[in-house]
Amino acid sequence: MSRSTLSARRVRAIFSKELTEYRRNRSIVSTMTVIPAIFVLSPLIQIFSAPPSTLAHGDRLLYMLGIPAIVPAVIAAYTIAGKRQQGTLEPILTTPVRREELLLGKALAALVPSLAVAYVVYGAVLAVIEIFASAAAASAVISGTGVIAQVIFTPLVAACSIWLGIAISTRAGDIRVAQQLSTLVGLPFFAVAALIAFDVIHSSLTLALALGAVLVVLDLLGWRVTAAAFHRERLITSSKGV
Repeated sequence: MSRSTLSARRVRAIFSKELTEYRRNRSIVSTMTVIPAIFVLSPLIQIFSAPPSTLAHGDRLLYMLGIPAIVPAVIAAYTIAGKRQQGTLEPILTTPVRREELLLGKALAALVPSLAVAYVVYGAVLAVIEIFASAAAASAVISGTGVIAQVIFTPLVAACSIWLGIAISTRAGDIRVAQQLSTLVGLPFFAVAALIAFDVIHSSLTLALALGAVLVVLDLLGWRVTAAAFHRERLITSSKGV
């Protein structure tokens, strides 16, 4: 399907509706609050406690890529399974909105708040390190290349997690199962980031370009595969309990 056939108005409508529901959903709000804290504490503890000389190896702040790996996956898991569980899925599926428009609107609604949380938390951590850490520790962990990597890889990782989360959500009958599975599929992205952060895998420009290319391909494949696997009739039937 070409992009010209997509209705921007319908995508915006789905996007706005999803965002409104997310703001009212306590579990999603708590997810966007609790999970980032988990990925912030470990690098901060190390930066403030470890000798600056040990911080020069790796990039501890890459550990925070766990936020875009996990948070959007958990949010995306709600997109279909949550609606099915609440009994509000069928009215959406019987509208004239095309499946690509529906999926894109839902994906953007998971992506935008996830990116906002990831970038705000990352900026706050940089500020804390700059203000309270020693000059040696701050210079060891804060670098222009590290900031650029975080800015670039955050949306790429988040998009992969979202498509996986939506794909799982279309198959799962229970929202808790969907969120648990989505969390698990987000862990490999975090694992790679953690290995680089602690210099188990040595970072380089070649590695960054290779990982970036892989993530772009996975994002495009995720969009196409999820759209192709989205069967409106089956979802309507399952939402009726047939």
